[in-house]
Amino acid sequence: MIRWREGVAGQIRRSWAGAVELDVQTTEGLVPALAYVDLVGRPEPGDRVLLNTTAYALGLGTGGFALVVALPDRLPPDQDGPGHLVKARYSPLQATVLGIDEQDSPAHGILQDADDLAGMPVVIADLHSALPAVLAGLYDARPGTTVAYVMTDGAALPLALSRTVAGLVDAGWLGAGTVTVGQAFGGDLEAATLHTGLLAARLVLGAEVVVVTQGPGNLGTGTRWGFTGVAAGEAVNAVAVLRGRPVAALRVSEADPRTRHQGVSHHSLTAYGRVALAAADVVVPELPGTFGERVRKAVGPLGERHRLVEVPTRGLDAALRLCPVTLSSMGRNLARDHAYFVGCAAAGRHAARLLDHR
Repeated sequence: MIRWREGVAGQIRRSWAGAVELDVQTTEGLVPALAYVDLVGRPEPGDRVLLNTTAYALGLGTGGFALVVALPDRLPPDQDGPGHLVKARYSPLQATVLGIDEQDSPAHGILQDADDLAGMPVVIADLHSALPAVLAGLYDARPGTTVAYVMTDGAALPLALSRTVAGLVDAGWLGAGTVTVGQAFGGDLEAATLHTGLLAARLVLGAEVVVVTQGPGNLGTGTRWGFTGVAAGEAVNAVAVLRGRPVAALRVSEADPRTRHQGVSHHSLTAYGRVALAAADVVVPELPGTFGERVRKAVGPLGERHRLVEVPTRGLDAALRLCPVTLSSMGRNLARDHAYFVGCAAAGRHAARLLDHR
């Protein structure tokens, strides 16, 4: 199940919040590797390194690195900080964090009986790549909005894998902060569940709007139910039961070569059409021509349960080009998968308008 290798740390390629990318020399050659410094320490050239090379051997598009498991000759010091919430539970790299909702948290009293998002808009999307596009549409319509990102555990567990989040934080686009929920970890706040993560985003971080997606590295199997994006439907339910305003971003594409993702992806149709039992605002971007008609026709049945909200897309191209991080989804940029990013930005635009009409 795990491919183990040993090597020697070489050149540091780059680093960002919580992560270091480096070369490691192994008996099989030079391997690109990633170290999460909060877990294993910060590698330096010459360090002996133990690697998990499973994802690298598979050639995964997201996270296709060897992962540093340990620096056995230079272990990091013990961390005796507060917190009893264990994440990545019962894996060899399980870590203890301070959960915002646990008894030792200074915010425990705030969250103990919290039960209400007070109509706060929560934008929900399938893929991590939607996050910057949603924010581009939101800030174009309502500059200065205070936004938090809640990362679920359907894909990457360490938030530090996401250079997108690091760039958005540096640019001030996630001014309220980040929350990692479930088994995911590494956010400004840690929460046991999506429900307390949402409540913490509003009541502790003071967010006006929240964006919910999984981390990088969506898992799909080409089956109706075998994809981690089904959690988008569960997120709609969580927001609704907490009396928030769920805003569902569609995954649309003219460029994806896979039939199941062309037009409106089956991920969106399944998550919102079958899993979500509560009503959401499903944002339908106003796209031109026959493709726009195809999108409207595909989402029509969702109107039996949800509110279909057509959102104009004029001006969103310019907003997306101002994004402070690279827009990329499945290796495709804005030019190559224009409809996908515009659709996500339209969801952000709608969330901004909901705030203006509260």
